[in-house]
Amino acid sequence: MSDEENDMVEMRVEGLVFDPLTNTPIIILKDLDGERSLPIWVGYPEATAIALEMENVTTPRPMTHDLIKNIIDGLDVKINHILVNDLKSNTFYAVISVENSNGSSINIDSRPSDAIAVALRLKTSIFVLQKVLDSAKAIDMNVPNQEVDEETFKKWIDDVKPSDFGKLDQ
Repeated sequence: MSDEENDMVEMRVEGLVFDPLTNTPIIILKDLDGERSLPIWVGYPEATAIALEMENVTTPRPMTHDLIKNIIDGLDVKINHILVNDLKSNTFYAVISVENSNGSSINIDSRPSDAIAVALRLKTSIFVLQKVLDSAKAIDMNVPNQEVDEETFKKWIDDVKPSDFGKLDQ
């Protein structure tokens, strides 16, 4: 693998939308220049956890990602960043980079949706490997019994704004 494929591209959560074909939630990540985007399909609970944080909604009791934040805050560790580091069989993979008090770092395997929910709560950076961005261009848009114009859909993902779909129901 080339060094360029290992480049980490900083991204931000642009918003949450619904796949118009399957009504599945999608997290839209965009690079800081707003030139590249990465759609990541997620489940409803994960989308809700992300939406709650994006909307600054406080729940009466800590949700799972709030608990993780509380554990991180309570221990002598910090989150360096999260990294979407692989794409296999249309499934994204991520790690949460944690640094302990002696400066040692470890990468903790995570689903991207959980890593993003934690990153939002801890206000930490979100990165995607260049190789993942390159691979995602070839994502299989396999939707049963429907003809999909992949280029149109990819352009829609690049151009969509969260306000186009309203707020995520909670």
